Amino acid sequence: MQSNLVIFPKTEPAKNSTQTKERTITKYERAEEQFIELLAMEDLDNKLNAKPSIASEFEQSLSMAIEGAYKNDRSDEQAHRFLQRILYRINRLKLFWYDDLQHYNNERSLYLHSCRDKIEAAWQQWELAQIDVAALQQLDVKQALIERASADLNPPLSENSRYIREEMTEAGYRHLLAIGSFDGLVEGSRLCYVLGGAANEIQCTLVRVLLEEYGNGRLARKHSTFFAQMLAEFGMNTEPEGYFDLVPWEVLACDNHNFLTTDRKRYFLRYSGALTYFEVAGPAAYKNYLAAAQRLELSEAAMGYWELHIKEDERHGRWMLDDVALSLAERYPNDAWELLLGYDQEKQMGDRAAGAVVRSIREAE
Repeated sequence: MQSNLVIFPKTEPAKNSTQTKERTITKYERAEEQFIELLAMEDLDNKLNAKPSIASEFEQSLSMAIEGAYKNDRSDEQAHRFLQRILYRINRLKLFWYDDLQHYNNERSLYLHSCRDKIEAAWQQWELAQIDVAALQQLDVKQALIERASADLNPPLSENSRYIREEMTEAGYRHLLAIGSFDGLVEGSRLCYVLGGAANEIQCTLVRVLLEEYGNGRLARKHSTFFAQMLAEFGMNTEPEGYFDLVPWEVLACDNHNFLTTDRKRYFLRYSGALTYFEVAGPAAYKNYLAAAQRLELSEAAMGYWELHIKEDERHGRWMLDDVALSLAERYPNDAWELLLGYDQEKQMGDRAAGAVVRSIREAE
């Protein structure tokens, strides 16, 4: 594993931080460590049946976090972070990481599934409350999709976009890569969950998107290879999840939402709408990162991933809109509004995550 040259000093608690807040953070950290031990426990479900108390401290923290994140008027940021990290640790078992096979002993644990369902139930209700679902159900779906895609293809520069383009330093760029590596090094993996089933034009388009994400089966052309090259150019850690502790909860939420909508076939329209937004809007974000790298006069290897994505995602965006989203709207006229729900949620959650990443970059700088 390569050394990490990005140094992020630990920040001391603010002087006005309350003892209660400090105790809460410590409790969540301790609960996450306990959960990691549960994940690695041999025959977890049977051991919990024999001695439920071994998970009691974790379960108390889980209930407290759900209350703090989703049921209070003022959301607890540490609770959000704890819940999304726990949820991700469960969800990641759906992918194969080419590591010790013993790590997957509990991948079908009923206890882990119950924890996942408990978090998701409260979290999804909280997320949906931020979307006017009734209004979406009244729209002409195809027209709304076309209008949204047109607006998101070349949006006006936001304050965060201008900061990245015009102010972000090289240290900030490295911090951006560190957070971005969380998804960039395993990009496209969750798409495989929606590809099985009856053959049709929609399925074939999704397969084409996945194949291009995977370099058409050539590792040298796989998108994650280009991201790893950017990290290597700075001597940074190129291992997947190497910067997990830097990832804001808002970014984790996007990944966990993606796991949910790909894992449940009932959410296929929501996922397709979300992927349409992701592919349509991606090039605009990558152009910001590319502009920053060019301003900083970085090497071609330090920006190659952005250049590749700008070209390919512009094509993917057209495929997703024309051949997937609009086709699904015709195939499922009564449920087509779910495409808009997926699209709008992906945009809302993506904007929230982007804001969190910029805040993290500013703090690191």
